Amino acid sequence: MHSSYRGALPQLDGKLWLTDGGIETTLIFNEGLELPDFAAFHLLRSAAGEAALRRYFRTYAGLAQRFGTGLILESATWRASADWGRKLGYDPRDLHRANSRAIGLLEDIRNEFDGRSVISGCIGPRGDGYNPANRMSEKEAEDYHGEQIDQFADSAADLVTAITMNYVEEAIGIARAARKAGMPAVISFTVETDGRLPTGQPLAEAIEQVDAATLRHPSYYMINCAHPTHFAHVLDGKSVWKRVGGVRANASKKSHAELNESAELDAGDPQELGSQYAALKRRLPGLNVMGGCCGTDHRHVEQMAMACKPLWGQSN
Repeated sequence: MHSSYRGALPQLDGKLWLTDGGIETTLIFNEGLELPDFAAFHLLRSAAGEAALRRYFRTYAGLAQRFGTGLILESATWRASADWGRKLGYDPRDLHRANSRAIGLLEDIRNEFDGRSVISGCIGPRGDGYNPANRMSEKEAEDYHGEQIDQFADSAADLVTAITMNYVEEAIGIARAARKAGMPAVISFTVETDGRLPTGQPLAEAIEQVDAATLRHPSYYMINCAHPTHFAHVLDGKSVWKRVGGVRANASKKSHAELNESAELDAGDPQELGSQYAALKRRLPGLNVMGGCCGTDHRHVEQMAMACKPLWGQSN
């Protein structure tokens, strides 16, 4: 068990890297599996659940192999932190074991995959990913998320990625905990249809605030759980946008509130989404990591690769 790339993340090489789509919505709506509280790591309790996760990640490994891209393997641990684990009946030892097993599964996939792949320990918000009603201080966030980050530091994870962050104090706490643990970190913010964080803060300002508070510890930033039409209009000429290295967009153009009320999956238009990613790449020089969030699956990521690979030329 060892990390391959903590010292130098290869996805910063300026080439195209793929990651997966919306793991929870894929497993629930496409595979018919039950995920209490969207906790994909809960599947590791059974052989059938673990097999479903292996099939899921192998699909994306196959896509990366086909297109000759790098691959970010993002662990199924978005809900594997203390509060959510306790709600699902996990004690600290069980939760540590689940985080370790989730990374171990990705080690197996990496060993099968003949190509460049990086393992990321996924961290989710302590509260509701859409609603920052219960906000922690920076220190509270550092202490809370530090427990899971330390578990990833003891594993083969190459970095940690905080996905669906909706306010800056939590993002700052995670970045500081990662720095303390010697782990590279990526911060992925979600935005509303106006391109601002759910707190109302402009995205550019949030990135600048985290950088200033953490000595620019995040290796790069991402945007997730929003459709490109929600944030493309805010990507003006500010130099801060060079810090955005990845996008995991929703398939649907609906707002968070509308998605919360939706009983059916909105898979959007994969081909259109692929072309929108190509447009984002033309505006974001540092954008190299492309994947999906709610409602997306391998079809969407395939279209992203088809539309974007030519922007890097024939070789990767």
